[in-house]
Amino acid sequence: MNKRACPGEVARFSVAIPEDLLAAFDEQLARRGDEVNRSSAVRDLIRSALVEEERRTPDAEVIGSLTMIYDHHTGDLTRRLDEVQHDYTAEIVSTMHVHLDHHNCLEILALRGKGERVYELADKLLALRGVKHGKLTCAATESSLDW
Repeated sequence: MNKRACPGEVARFSVAIPEDLLAAFDEQLARRGDEVNRSSAVRDLIRSALVEEERRTPDAEVIGSLTMIYDHHTGDLTRRLDEVQHDYTAEIVSTMHVHLDHHNCLEILALRGKGERVYELADKLLALRGVKHGKLTCAATESSLDW
């Protein structure tokens, strides 16, 4: 395991896995389409795990989206959302606001910046009273995806 492969070389390895877990994995691959095989799916999972770890680094550049559903009639929530967002204008690339019904709004923010700032922004917004649901999804930027 200490031998490091050269870029572009393919390494082969075996994995011990319970049969029922492998069957469920194969079923998922079948739903994804004919072009997906176990090797490419495992590569995708490894890349995803590496990106996930990379984005946890406070200094890593990340891109992402923050999705929030909130009741805009809750206190001064709209003002507080704006206030927080104005403190993070460097990280907010774009926003989209959708009126779902008389009370509820959907807001999606496209984000880019240092992981520490992006996660800090998401935490502050999602913690506001009146935000019913929210999720931050991030990935490392292209410069981090050289593998």
